[in-house]
Amino acid sequence: MARPTVAGNWKMNTSLAEAQSLASALKVSIGDMNGISRVLCPPFPYLTLVREAVAGSSIGISAQNMNYQEKGAFTGEVAPNMVAELCDYVILGHSERRALYGETDESVNLKVEAALKVGLKPIICVGETLAQREAGAAESIIEKQITKALDGVDKAGDLVVAYEPVWAIGTGVPATPELAAEIMEGVIQRCLISLYGEPAALEVPLLYGGSVTPDSVQGFVEQACIHGALVGGASLKIDDFTQIIKTVAKVKGVS
Repeated sequence: MARPTVAGNWKMNTSLAEAQSLASALKVSIGDMNGISRVLCPPFPYLTLVREAVAGSSIGISAQNMNYQEKGAFTGEVAPNMVAELCDYVILGHSERRALYGETDESVNLKVEAALKVGLKPIICVGETLAQREAGAAESIIEKQITKALDGVDKAGDLVVAYEPVWAIGTGVPATPELAAEIMEGVIQRCLISLYGEPAALEVPLLYGGSVTPDSVQGFVEQACIHGALVGGASLKIDDFTQIIKTVAKVKGVS
């Protein structure tokens, strides 16, 4: 069975003091939990601070992006080995990166391969726009995103996949659990099985993202194929993020 996992994507939010306060408080509220991976994804400038704030706990740290190049004249970019010195995970292919900064399935693939090479666990984001869903292309779009992202990746062991329907991110209107499960089992899990075989594919945590709240998360993780959540705005609120993690742990039978 895939390990229950909840990651909090802080995006471009918090000040230095806020990041330290939030991480320190979360160390107290979720730092000693077992059987469920908890991951904080702060902005780049605060990675070291947050890592130090949760030291001594099993809370993981993730970057929100990275370059695939090892080094060089790439002003403003961050290399995989730089990220790996501070992080356990890295978010790759988020819809905001694709829409606002022109990331493609091919560039995501380069980043996935580079992340795995330096020992990072990539949280690979996939999802369709509202126009793509209304055109009946959601399944084909997501299948392409998955297969392109994993081209040349021969093992599933360190992968995490997050399904974030673009039309649900930040809107306050999540997908239904049934719709999410249809995509996550019928498309994402099926693709992973075809690439890696059933035992390995079923160990890959599949996370739902898109306006996840303490009230909505239970319905999603009650679906057998959904193992956790990639949380946006609610991850900036100590009580909300803590409750989301506790709900996932309870539903998934984590003591």
